[in-house]
Formats: sequence, structure tokens, C-alpha cells
Amino acid sequence: LHKLGFRHMNTHSLKPKHVTSLVRDWQARGLSPSTLKCRMSVLRWWAEKVNRASVVARSNEFYGIGRRVLVSNESKAKEVSDAQLAKIRDPHLRISLELQRAFGLRREESLKFQPAYADRGDHLLLKSSWTKGGKPRVIPVRNEAQRELLERARLLVGRGSMIPPTRAFHQQYDLYSKQTRRAGLSRLHGLRHRYAQKRYEELTGWPPPVAGGPLSKTLKPQQKALDQRARLIISRELGHDRAEIAAVYCGR
Repeated sequence: LHKLGFRHMNTHSLKPKHVTSLVRDWQARGLSPSTLKCRMSVLRWWAEKVNRASVVARSNEFYGIGRRVLVSNESKAKEVSDAQLAKIRDPHLRISLELQRAFGLRREESLKFQPAYADRGDHLLLKSSWTKGGKPRVIPVRNEAQRELLERARLLVGRGSMIPPTRAFHQQYDLYSKQTRRAGLSRLHGLRHRYAQKRYEELTGWPPPVAGGPLSKTLKPQQKALDQRARLIISRELGHDRAEIAAVYCGR
């Protein structure tokens, strides 16, 4: 905690913010869920002994520490071409799919997306009411293609969302399923995988393991630091708290 900037602490000054900062630091270093759980057990034991048990949440999930993630080094990335997009008749849905492709959005996020609110220039800010888990999220705007897409979205809907005023969310959701099926598109969650893999290569300089890049265990220390940083960034851009989740998209 001293290295994280918390000074002059004693055994009775532990607060929830200190625990949260400590866990985030461990996660940023790429520690496995099993190691994190072990450390949390020790932390709870110590907090109880110094009469500070209440400052540590009872559930590991509160800190984004979940079950062990099953990882495959087989890519699930999905590509959707402009020709395939042209088969989607509804212009709002076409833009939603492009948003999924360009920013790694989930389906629901791409439908509820409001360009006038989300577009903050160099990044997107997603509302908590759009996202899984109800957490706001920041995603960088990195290139001209993304910028051009956001301008087209704004021209189409103004200050509205990608759901036309004449439809409810569930109607647009159902239409998404029908039109993508007719266009021969499936497994579109793979667009998030593709986004994650592109971001990994941008951030590290080499492709992820699922795309033919080196396995994590073969990386040199300097490469390993880049790898762990990239995984944490990607996880957060996709709406997750743990660097471990990036392994589902990028491999290990």
C-alpha cells in the first residue's frame, strides 16, 4: 500500500478504498484467480485479527475475482465484410453492427448507443444503463475509420439512439436477429474477439497466441510486462475487471 501512494498507515487505518487499490494492483500484475483468492483469504484473516473485518467485502466477486477462466488457443474472431453489411436492410442495424466491429461492443450496447452522448472526441463513454453489469465504460477512438463511423451514426440518429423512435428495444433486438440471420451472419460475439485481437497487436507489437503469436510462457520479462498491460487494457475496454478475461479472447 505504501508503494501505491498510501502513507503513514497503521494496523487500524485500513479502509475499503485501500483493499480495492490493493486488489487492482494485483490484477494489473496478471495474478491468477487462484492466487488472488488465496491472498484475499489471508487479507480477511488479518483484517479480522485487527478488528477491521468489515472493510473487506465478503465476496471475491465484489472485486471482480471470479471463477477460473477456461481458455482455448483457438481463435473465435469473426470478420464481417462491407458486402455482408450491405445485406442488412435496416440502416440503424447496419450502424450497430459496424459499432460492434469497430469498438468491440456487445449487441445490446450497440443498439442502445447514443452517439451524441457517447462521443467524447478521443474516446467513447458508454452509459451504465447500456452495459452488462451496469458499469460505465471508456473505449478509445483510435483512427479515422472509427471517427467517420461515429459521424455517420450521429447524422442518422441525431441525439437519439440506434433504436428508431418508432420501435421499442425488444423490437429492434428481434429485428437484429432476423436480419443478421437472413444475411447469413452468425456468432457475432466473435466481433469482440476480433476487436480484442487487433488491440492486442496494437498494444504489444505482435499478434496474440490465438492468431499465431507467441505463447505467454515463452515471452521475455520485458515482453511479459507489455503482454500483461495489454491484457488489462483490453479487458477494461471490453467491460471486464480482470486481465485474466483477455485470455478468452487472445489466448494464453
